[in-house]
Amino acid sequence: MSISLGLQVGLGLAVPAVMAMTILRHHMYDIDRVINRTLVYGALTAVLAVVYAGCVLGLGSIARSLGGGGSGRGVVVAASTLAVAALVRPMRRRVQSAIDRRFYRRRYDAGRTIGSFASRLRGGGDLESLSRDLISVVTETMQPAAISVWLSAHGAPESGAPDAVST
Repeated sequence: MSISLGLQVGLGLAVPAVMAMTILRHHMYDIDRVINRTLVYGALTAVLAVVYAGCVLGLGSIARSLGGGGSGRGVVVAASTLAVAALVRPMRRRVQSAIDRRFYRRRYDAGRTIGSFASRLRGGGDLESLSRDLISVVTETMQPAAISVWLSAHGAPESGAPDAVST
């Protein structure tokens, strides 16, 4: 009786210790990341389960109405499994985007703002407008108390101080 109790207590202490070691080793203490992944994969699992069940039931009823009987059941399950497997990545991206928009709005907006600025950078333009755009993007995404942009004259010797633009 006491050995069984000791084993239960030992296991009761070992499981939390192993969990703590795993959390620390894999940097899972970033709770936002854990919550985000829980929401994404939980919603993804629910959506894919509904799609799978719908495919199996829908295709199964179609196979039965066409007179396939029991032989078409394996084909229906295989086709449904392949369809759901093909949907995993696109659905994960959509669910991730929806959750980011809903729960992490500020981070989502910052990512979109930086992406749009990157496309403007690729397009080129004059240095003064790019500096203003950079300042507005950093102000919008990071919201610093002050910001400065130091520009070095291209090809000029490093003897003088670079030009500065600040707000």
